[in-house]
Amino acid sequence: MTLSISELQQKLNTEAARKAFWINIYNAYFLLLRQQGWERPDIFREPLIPVAGKRFSLDEIEHGILRRCRAKWALGYLPNPFFRRSVHQLMLQKSDYRIHFALNCGARGCPPIGFYREDIINEQLDIATHGFLEQETVIDETHNILHTTRLMRWYIGDFGGFHGIRTLLVDTLGLYPGQWRIRFQSYDSRESLYRFS
Repeated sequence: MTLSISELQQKLNTEAARKAFWINIYNAYFLLLRQQGWERPDIFREPLIPVAGKRFSLDEIEHGILRRCRAKWALGYLPNPFFRRSVHQLMLQKSDYRIHFALNCGARGCPPIGFYREDIINEQLDIATHGFLEQETVIDETHNILHTTRLMRWYIGDFGGFHGIRTLLVDTLGLYPGQWRIRFQSYDSRESLYRFS
């Protein structure tokens, strides 16, 4: 039996349920599609994922449902008005920058893959955020520079700009407040041997 969009909405009746469901769908289908031989950019663009009688693309799940219909290449600042009605119906009610540390795109610079549970997803997302930022951030205390993941640069608006990134890094890494400057490291886009958390 296939659920309709409205039935899926009823089943995913909390923000935690929506986040866990769509993060898990994204990561599972990315792995499956790669194993089937799909390559970039088609793996992200093509509507290959059957959910509730519709077919969704990885981009629709990430940028439409999880990022609340934000444009993919606009640094997180601009909406994308061209998403389908079904994407709008299923999207999160509130943006959550932590999803960037839960989605895996197959590159070495991506976060590891984890399985997310509705009942503990906030704790899991906090752990994923802390672990990834700790691993991907180099602290230069002599010059007050934080060298961190380029993922945050690509979606800087999702994090509240440079101020939001600075605050997130200081709080997450337990640093003293100060005039930290942010530098974004180069991104390792080579294919990974899928890491699991």
